[in-house]
Amino acid sequence: KVSRMLPGGLLVLGVFIIATPELSKDSQNALRKLIFSVEKSLTKRRLWKPTEEEVSDRAALQICSATKKVVCRTYDVHDPKSSAKPADWKYQSALSASWVALGCTVNVNIHIPLLTTSPNHDLEKNTRNGLNRWSKQIENSVFLINGQVKDDDTELLEGQKKLRGNAQSSTQLSDVRVLTQLSQGSSPRSTATVQVCSGSINLRGAVKCRAYVHNNKPRVREAVQALKRDIINTLGDRCEILFEDLIINEGPHKKNFEREYHVLPQRLFVPIAGSSVMLSDYKFGDEAAGEIQERFGEMLDQSVQAEDIHIAEEFNT
Repeated sequence: KVSRMLPGGLLVLGVFIIATPELSKDSQNALRKLIFSVEKSLTKRRLWKPTEEEVSDRAALQICSATKKVVCRTYDVHDPKSSAKPADWKYQSALSASWVALGCTVNVNIHIPLLTTSPNHDLEKNTRNGLNRWSKQIENSVFLINGQVKDDDTELLEGQKKLRGNAQSSTQLSDVRVLTQLSQGSSPRSTATVQVCSGSINLRGAVKCRAYVHNNKPRVREAVQALKRDIINTLGDRCEILFEDLIINEGPHKKNFEREYHVLPQRLFVPIAGSSVMLSDYKFGDEAAGEIQERFGEMLDQSVQAEDIHIAEEFNT
């Protein structure tokens, strides 16, 4: 649930535990298991793959409740046999405000056929397969940043150097447009497949996406990658939330072969105190602001005022 609240460019990088001195040794083992299980859970639900250049170390932070001593270790989550490596834990001032934001609206129109040969119509599984195909289309899209196609290695803030000394530059939102290919094929020539279908799933609407990159000479490649991941994550997360809601309210064994319409949850953004970053969450039409405030308090220990909740999309999204 916490990962759903993070916009593009932000990831869960570790876990922490506050324990008494008597439990310090046991808490080390618990932290190690927790780090690997969290990463496994996050990897399982991702619709994108990390690049080879990305750091695979995750932090385990142990805080002694009596002495307030902080011990930080890292583990390579790509290596199940990874041993702990000592790491420095430092607090840095003004870091939370040093971000560049990018935003875009993506129009979604995904058609997912349900094959007659399928033993049963597992809507969640079929939807995920369809989203996997769509995510590849997003990966291959062209991104216009403030109306321009920029080289991957170009500095994102090139041409905006005068704004760097301005206090408002960290909150500047770059407008991005996403140009997707009409065909999902990997080449201009592709073979059509004819399959007998007994139904289909259609996902339609416009989704608001947002990503952040640190303003220390960010490259276009980093910014576009963060925004691509947010686009893919936000639609995948909404479908997950919808299916969870259907299971709770209708039960897992309901079979209805008539046409059904479901509204995916709306996206909303909430500012973090002292930071230019906005966190994300989702709400159904009948959810009250109090429920959203409660989630932020429970998940992220963030106190949120009702007037600070920004609904990003129209209700018919």
